[in-house]
Amino acid sequence: MMKNYLQIIITLVISLILSVGMNSCKNSDKEINKIELVKKYFKHLNHPKTFNTITLFTDSLWTKEGDYEQIYSLNEYQDWLKWDAIFEPTYKILQIKQEDSIVIVNVSKIDKRISFLHGEPIITKQLFQFNHDKISSIETYEYINFKEAIFIQNRSMLLSWVEENHPELNGFLYDQSEKGATKYLDAIHLFNNRK
Repeated sequence: MMKNYLQIIITLVISLILSVGMNSCKNSDKEINKIELVKKYFKHLNHPKTFNTITLFTDSLWTKEGDYEQIYSLNEYQDWLKWDAIFEPTYKILQIKQEDSIVIVNVSKIDKRISFLHGEPIITKQLFQFNHDKISSIETYEYINFKEAIFIQNRSMLLSWVEENHPELNGFLYDQSEKGATKYLDAIHLFNNRK
């Protein structure tokens, strides 16, 4: 009787182990395609009115660009997307690859602000990390094409001109809201059309 009892327990344990193993395989098959998720992210950046951050991101998003780090809630990131959309950006994926669970992307970005400040697209290398099949962090860790001296010179020239000629627009540089982006664009437009 004891022998039968042990055989039943062994059979149950083996069945449980096989069941867990098979479920693990099924879950790995269901894992999202991280490269496709990142491509979807950039597609939405080019068409921001269709962007639903809830489907792509975890509850918060950690970003890093150079020494600047920020953690956005989904609502805060949605506000940043609205700011970005005012400049009518065009993002292009130049290269994309996955290494383990990380996706690395070389991306080109041009918009009305970058055209004025930089004169050509800024190209960066970005690293995407994931949690629960959603994007949890985006790190810009290399500038492939960024002419910092030209960017800073044009930005300083614009800020000085606005301070002297349109002080009502001051503060646009650090206001990453739709209102701030609109002021930024107005400043560029007024500067380009000055007499």
